[in-house]
Amino acid sequence: MEFFSSAERPPPLGPDEDECEVLVIGAGIIGISIALRLQQQGHQVLVIDRSGVAAEASRGNAGAYAFSDILPLASPGILRQAPRWLLDPLGPLAIRPAYLPRIAPWLWRFWRASQPAQVIASTAAQAALMDLSARETPNILEAAGALSMLRSDGNLHLYQREAQWRAALPSWQLRARYGIAFEHLHGAAAIARLQTGLSAELVAATFVPAWRSISDPLLLTRTLASAFEKLGGRVRQAKAVTLHSEAAAVRVTLDNARQLVCKRLVVAAGAWSHQLAMTLGERIPLETERGYNTSLPPGAFPLQRQLTFPGHGFVITAIAGGVRVGGAVEFAGLEAPPNYRRAEAMLSKAKRFLPELNCQGATQWMGFRPSLPDSLPVIGRSASDGRVIYAFGHGHLGLTQSAATARLVAEIIAGSLPGIDLAPFSALRFSRATSARCPMRV
Repeated sequence: MEFFSSAERPPPLGPDEDECEVLVIGAGIIGISIALRLQQQGHQVLVIDRSGVAAEASRGNAGAYAFSDILPLASPGILRQAPRWLLDPLGPLAIRPAYLPRIAPWLWRFWRASQPAQVIASTAAQAALMDLSARETPNILEAAGALSMLRSDGNLHLYQREAQWRAALPSWQLRARYGIAFEHLHGAAAIARLQTGLSAELVAATFVPAWRSISDPLLLTRTLASAFEKLGGRVRQAKAVTLHSEAAAVRVTLDNARQLVCKRLVVAAGAWSHQLAMTLGERIPLETERGYNTSLPPGAFPLQRQLTFPGHGFVITAIAGGVRVGGAVEFAGLEAPPNYRRAEAMLSKAKRFLPELNCQGATQWMGFRPSLPDSLPVIGRSASDGRVIYAFGHGHLGLTQSAATARLVAEIIAGSLPGIDLAPFSALRFSRATSARCPMRV
């Protein structure tokens, strides 16, 4: 079994790169999309990342533009399933026992976000962000010369039992209220019309034609980064550890004690973003959902479109000519070593549902999804300093919502009216800044 190698590292900061107009912390799909949009609009942008372009979650995701996924993970349905899932250490949801005390406050917030009134509000906010994402994604891909990487084959949600499919019907009815198109299918023959080679135990499915995917999420992020650099943008390797509000600028201290100064700062550091926000006195309850996957080489299976198995918490998608099997959620923080048995368990299930799947030449991966308890990202100004803009916590939907987030951040910096109401995405929905040492500046 092989594992993904580390990302190609960008060059370090030069001796004369201590000042910039806009500094973006994070070179994942969110940070790079924001940087490209700002550079296109005439800003001079510097991106720094602790590891490199697409070195974390943007490297090994499932490549899905899941525009129909408007329902928050925090919901009564998930609460009903969670106890059964938690009994299986290799199932769709796992919490390492040693991590339970640390994550308990986040779980409490998750439970509160699962109440019906909050679910309705979160769904409406997510639907608005998804609608904007669907409109903005082709634009940013075309600007980067990456539109040919976008596929429109749709997604097939597959169910083993009729009761399982019927239990999912309310969620599809809710999606229909927001104009999401889908088609229910029954029986092996109907399913085979959209995907051959599936197990006969899959008795029902729902097809979502507007679901899109990308042929290679790593290559896509690097392509956007290349387009950004061709416009004069810079990507450098550096680790930010502390943010400081000053009268004339925002100052960032790096792990080597070097100081960067900028007029505007965007925090898009994924799973590490809340640590930076904390240095401004803001407590944002971000957790890391550790996701696992296995990538198989070309020829593994003739996949016609992305497949989702809701009852098992994983997806199968075509990536870089091969097949990727990934998903599930593990809460264990940023420090614990990976448990690749979780990836092996998903691959075994994939083999069960795709009997002809060739599992030779597998490559395993684990990444950190930055997630907030109500399933909505934080997009907006810091409460401590309006020159600092937050753009993180997208959970499973970072790729999906990257283009929309880039547009919204650009609108915030320009001082123009955002494309959607940003109130549901404000960090203030959790708590106000815990420190008043810095006055609000814009």
